Amino acid sequence: MLELKQLTVGYSGPRGAVLSDQNLAVSPGSFICVLGRNGAGKSTLMRTISGLQPALAGAACLRDDDIAALRPQTRAQRIAVVLTERIASPGLTVDDVVAMGRTPFTDWRGRLSTEDRKLVTEALELARATPFSGRLFDDLSDGERQRVMIARAIAQTPQLMVLDEITAFLDLPGRVETMALLRDHARSSGSIVLLSSHDLDLSLQLADSVWLLDGTGGMRVGSASELIEAGDIGRAFDTPAVHFSRELGRFELVA
Repeated sequence: MLELKQLTVGYSGPRGAVLSDQNLAVSPGSFICVLGRNGAGKSTLMRTISGLQPALAGAACLRDDDIAALRPQTRAQRIAVVLTERIASPGLTVDDVVAMGRTPFTDWRGRLSTEDRKLVTEALELARATPFSGRLFDDLSDGERQRVMIARAIAQTPQLMVLDEITAFLDLPGRVETMALLRDHARSSGSIVLLSSHDLDLSLQLADSVWLLDGTGGMRVGSASELIEAGDIGRAFDTPAVHFSRELGRFELVA
C-alpha cells in the first residue's frame, strides 16, 4: 500500500540529501519503526513521506498515488500525522481536539455525524485518553497531550499513520502501552503505522519491520532479528563508550 520509488529526501543547498534512492514497499497492517542516531534524517524522511516536505527526487506513493500530488483534503483523509511539536489549542477541550480528526470528512459546516462521534469515542478509548474527556487540552501534561493527539490520528481512520517521536514525553509504562496499541491498531485496521523513535529496545521488540538510517545516506530494512544478526544495529549506534551486544540484544558499557 505504501511504496517508496527512488525516493531521495533532504534539503536544497549545502545540507543536501540525507537519504538517497530508496525503493521499498510496505504491506497493509504493518507496524514500522524508524531508527537512527540524531541527525540521521528520521524526521526529514517522515515529513517527506507525509507530504509536508518535498522530495529531492523520486516519490512516496500510497495506493499508487504520489502523496505529494494529493489534494490537501484527500491527503488528510488518507494520512494522519503526529509530530513532537507542542501544539497550543486555546479554549478547546480534549473532545474538540480529537473530533478535529473527522474534519476532512465533514461538510462545509463541519458538523459531526453520529458515526463521526462514535469514531471519536472509540479513538479516545483506544488511546486510553477517555479520562481526559471534557478537560481543556492546554491544561494537560505533555504525556497526556500525546495520548490525545494519537486519539485524533486514530479518529481520522487513515490508511497511513506517521508518528514522529510521539512517545518522547511518556513514562516507560506509557511507552510500552502506546507502542503496543499502535501495533495492534495497525493489524486490526489494516492501516500502516510508521513510527520514529529513540526507544531502541521497545522498537526492536515490537516492530514488524525496522527502517534503520545509517547517517550516511543509506537505510537498512528488515526485521529486528535480521538487523541485529547482521551487525547493523551496532554499526549505527556503537560509540567508544557503549556497544550493542548481539548476544544479549541490548547495549553494554565498554569496559
